[in-house]
Amino acid sequence: MGRAQGFETGHAVRAAREVFWRDGYAEASVPALERATGLNRSSIYHAFGSKRGLFDAAVQSYLDEVVRPRLRPLVGADVEAGAIVGYLTGLRAALARADEIQGTSGCLLVNTSSAPIARDDAVRQTVADYRAELHDALARGVAAHLPDAGATEADRLADVCTALVISAFTLVRVDPPSALHCLDTAVALLDDARRA
Repeated sequence: MGRAQGFETGHAVRAAREVFWRDGYAEASVPALERATGLNRSSIYHAFGSKRGLFDAAVQSYLDEVVRPRLRPLVGADVEAGAIVGYLTGLRAALARADEIQGTSGCLLVNTSSAPIARDDAVRQTVADYRAELHDALARGVAAHLPDAGATEADRLADVCTALVISAFTLVRVDPPSALHCLDTAVALLDDARRA
């Protein structure tokens, strides 16, 4: 009979998520993961199979607990006209908080996309799927914000907003004011399009 697991998996995954988010996969050492999770190496490997298994669980946790709750107002059955501006201003507020991980480390998946682990097919697909999910949500937000816009204009604005969000996530680690400016620019473009 196997030994009962003596820890809460969700807590361990969230603690590891912070390490991967802050340091990246390659720089997240097993000792750092042990310290963060309170688990020893054998418990990590028993529960998750490997460091990579823990990383995959952390990425899923990031999508389920960080990304999708923020996108929820943009993907429901009825998207409100102001939902996309609410998303962008809420994200701006999160990135402006230098005492929280989003304000210092941006986006776990955007960071991962520029790391060596992104050469892995499964990781590459996860990042591509994330970008598509973000774009689709923003496109729904643009459509609700600009119901009279043509499909070409709405798609162009969704592309630009997606690029500006990804730029903000990338820049916040090195140039926070420019990251915030990206999100301000997205809001200004949407406001200009609505007035036009």
